[in-house]
Amino acid sequence: MPRYTFTLNGKEVSVEAPANHPLLWTLRDQLGVTGPKMGCNLDVCKACTCLIDGEAYTTCVTAMSDIEGREVTTIEGLANGDELHPVQQAWLEMDVPQCGFCQPGQIMNAVALLKKTSEPTDAEIDEIENVCRCGTYFRIRAAIKSAAEKSAGN
Repeated sequence: MPRYTFTLNGKEVSVEAPANHPLLWTLRDQLGVTGPKMGCNLDVCKACTCLIDGEAYTTCVTAMSDIEGREVTTIEGLANGDELHPVQQAWLEMDVPQCGFCQPGQIMNAVALLKKTSEPTDAEIDEIENVCRCGTYFRIRAAIKSAAEKSAGN
């Protein structure tokens, strides 16, 4: 079985997995990283979203063969010690989470968006296609804008 080495939340890891094995299941089953969730396993709900080299990817359809030598960041890797990432902090301040299932994927997509633009429009935020069954979309939008404002002040 092939061995893949990549950086996970700032630390180098090496795992054996079939080439077409989804990154999501390697993260959860082999590496014990439970932030990314399996909601659909079809690249629809986006609950498994993580950053790969700083860009948002759905890990349920990302093959291990595409990960070699890359940098993977999950929700567990966003905070700096006890200091939350600005998006995580905004999520709490805007009272976004309800059930919380989709939140890691939502946050990771928001982080990726804010890397691309420091002042996202409503239309750009709406392009984040994560499914939130609790319907907190208005609070999600407010949290993203709040994080953008705070990040601009740094």
